[in-house]
Formats: sequence, C-alpha cells, structure tokens
Amino acid sequence: MQQVEQFLTNHTDQFIEQVCDFLRIPTISADSAYKPEMQRGAQFLYAQLSQAGLDARIIETAGHPIVFGSWQKAKDAPTVLVYGHYDVQPPDPLGEWITPPFEPDLRDGYIYARGATDDKGQMFTHIKSVEAWLKTQGRLPVNVKFVIEGEEEIGSDNLDRFLHHNRKLVQCEIAVISDSSQYGPGIPAITYGLRGILACEVIVTGPKQDLHSGVFGGSVVNPANELARMIASLHDDQGHVQIPGFYDDVIPLSHAERRRFADLPFDEATFLAELGVDAAKGEAGYTTIERRWARPTCDVNGLTSGYSGEGPKTIVPSSATAKISCRLVPNQDHKKLTAALRQFLESMCTAGLKLHFKSFHGCPAIVFDPNSRHMTAARAAIEHAFGIAPVMILEGGSIPVVSTFRDVLAVDTLLLGWGQATDNLHSPNERFNITDFHRGTQASAHLWQQLAVQRW
Repeated sequence: MQQVEQFLTNHTDQFIEQVCDFLRIPTISADSAYKPEMQRGAQFLYAQLSQAGLDARIIETAGHPIVFGSWQKAKDAPTVLVYGHYDVQPPDPLGEWITPPFEPDLRDGYIYARGATDDKGQMFTHIKSVEAWLKTQGRLPVNVKFVIEGEEEIGSDNLDRFLHHNRKLVQCEIAVISDSSQYGPGIPAITYGLRGILACEVIVTGPKQDLHSGVFGGSVVNPANELARMIASLHDDQGHVQIPGFYDDVIPLSHAERRRFADLPFDEATFLAELGVDAAKGEAGYTTIERRWARPTCDVNGLTSGYSGEGPKTIVPSSATAKISCRLVPNQDHKKLTAALRQFLESMCTAGLKLHFKSFHGCPAIVFDPNSRHMTAARAAIEHAFGIAPVMILEGGSIPVVSTFRDVLAVDTLLLGWGQATDNLHSPNERFNITDFHRGTQASAHLWQQLAVQRW
C-alpha cells in the first residue's frame, strides 16, 4: 500500500493536468450540436483507462457512447463495478461564470469548470487509483469494471438498455459511484440512501397567437395567468404538496433517524448564507436537513411564457410552459404520482385552454444497509485517507442508475462523494476542491484493499 500511496502523491500535479484536459471537452449531452464533443470525451476516457492498464473499449449506443474498462485477474476476489458519467449540464447562464466554463481555472484551492465535481473530477479519482495499483503492484486486490456513460444528465435511457442486455459483462458484487457529496468541509460521508424523482413538462395553450392585451385582455383566457394559478395550487400555506395521494405511501421518519440527523453538525445560518438567502422554507414540522434528505417535494424547475426581452410588450401570450419535478422518498411510486400530478393539473385547466403533459423520467428512492460489510470497507478506506471517520447521510438528489443496479444486477451501491454540496453543481462556477480530489483518490486506492479483506 505504501508504494501505491507514494505513486499517487508523486503524480498529483499530473493528475490535475489530466483532469483539466478532460474538463476542456464540452460534453453537453442535452445539445445535439455537441455530439462530436461527446465522442471526444469518450475517446479521452478510453485512452485514460487503457493507460491505467485496463482492457478498455468504446460501446456505441443509439445516443452517446458508453466507455467500458475492466481488469479481472484477481482470483477468488470480489468484482467491483465503478460507474460514472462524462456528460455535463449546459453551462448557462454564461454571464455568471467568473472564468469560462470549459477553460479550467485553478484558484483558491479549487478547480473551476463545468463538470469539475459532477462528475468528471470525482469519477477520475477511481481511474487514477486503479492506475496506481497496476503501475506499482502489477495487480489489484479486487477485480474492477468501469461503466462510464454519456447520458446521465438526460435520463440514461441507453445505459438502462445496455445493462439489461449485458448482465454477464457487468456482473459484480458491489457497485461504486462518486457522484454525491461529503457532509461538509472536513466531514467525509457515505450516502446510504437517495430520494427518487419524477420529472415532467406541462404546456397550456390558449389563443392561436399572441394577442394585444389592450384589445383582447380580459376577454380571453391568459395562459400565463392560469398556469401561475395552477402552480400556486401545488402547495398549501404550510408547504404540503396538494397532489391527491402524494403522501399516502410515505413511511414516517423514525425517532432514531430524526435523532441521528439532529446530532449532525449543522449551522442553518451558515447554510443560508452560502446559498445567498435569508430564510429557510418548506414543509411545516420538519427541519431543513429532513426536508432536504427525507421528505418528498414538488418544485417548478422552469417557467416560460410571453415576451421576456428588454422593455414592455403588452400581450396576452398564446401559451405558457412549466417544467416540474418531484423528489420522492422510499415507498412512493413515481409512475403512480406522475399520473396523479397530470390528473391534478388537468382538473384545474379552465375552459379556453388546452393542456399538454409530457413525462420525462423517474426512479424510486432507495436505501442501503449502513452496516453491511461493503459499508464497513468504505468507512475504513475513507477514514484512512481523510483522517476522520465518515458520517452516514442521506442525499436529496437522485441517481437513477442506483435503482437499475439493484433491479438488474441485484447489487447494492457504495455512494462515496468527495465533493461538497456547495460546489455549484448544475450552476455557474462549478468547482472541486483539489485537496479533496487527492484524498478521494487515496480513499479509492484503499477501498480496493478493504473490499478484498471484507469479502470474508
């Protein structure tokens, strides 16, 4: 292990340079104009996996490529599947970036770039830890497989098909994902559960074209006004979601779980200051942590209608659109609730309007045993690398592939985040702490050894 650690230390600057090269590739999966860049991203990963000593290949799909790599020479040892994604969110709004999103900037101990923490930088730690083992020892204590996709930010449809059709290829004992966060600075964490999600779009249309508000205002239904009314009806004054049946299958938080959350260090004033707001808001009767991690939510993600350019334009818009998502907790059915949301909105659609509802994607919430042998291995590896034992947390976000791994491969997942929730994921000025990048790489290297030990 000492040689592995020394290799990682000796190559820290080189690894950062390689990460920056990776971040310069604008792998925006949602925009078809960037398809050539998606191919470049896949080629870059293929080269990195091959250089690390893995048998690598690029697998084409109906969308963006999947990059697969494996090393399977550890006899009678467990097989670990490392998942990551090389696609990133669009960088808009560009004007809010201090430095260009695809020109990585090292400042104040961070790498700033789109994808720095979600997920290029975090995923890269596992590639480098494997490289350290193979370059110094010529072997790994476990067998490893990498599945790195290019469609996580747009629903992972082709990954799901790939996993279903290639069960033997990706068969493993445990999966590892680093696409989450630590609990806070200097407080590493293992995430033992994720909320689920449903995502949709609703479009309401009225007149066949925008109309003069002076001539026609007050005589026809205004889609913007009506959509605003419908959206306002999603919650009551206490923050409770009003979709019929929304809470029917929710399992109440146990006293022990609420106590465990309360015992975590949390300064709400600091939390709010970091977000630039002066008050918390949400479902009445729950703390901020409970709302973020363990209660279901409903949020408008985007809202568009009418004229939004400079100065006035007095119209009755012909249509209005809202993008909506709900975060779900264990036992809630995303398909059932998507149908309930649609029916709720349709029931409020007044005469003079037409409603079009489009469902995007969804996945259930998932929780793992925090005391499994794999969790024990991860705790030991993280404590060695970070110098402090990790806390066990839940995550308010969703990683749909985690449910797919359980459904298709019948395996659990270790969610080991090296980033921070304040790293501006999906926002301007995304970043990744350089020290945590190195700690994550060391933790990954120790994880392979610990998983081999905990097998028995």
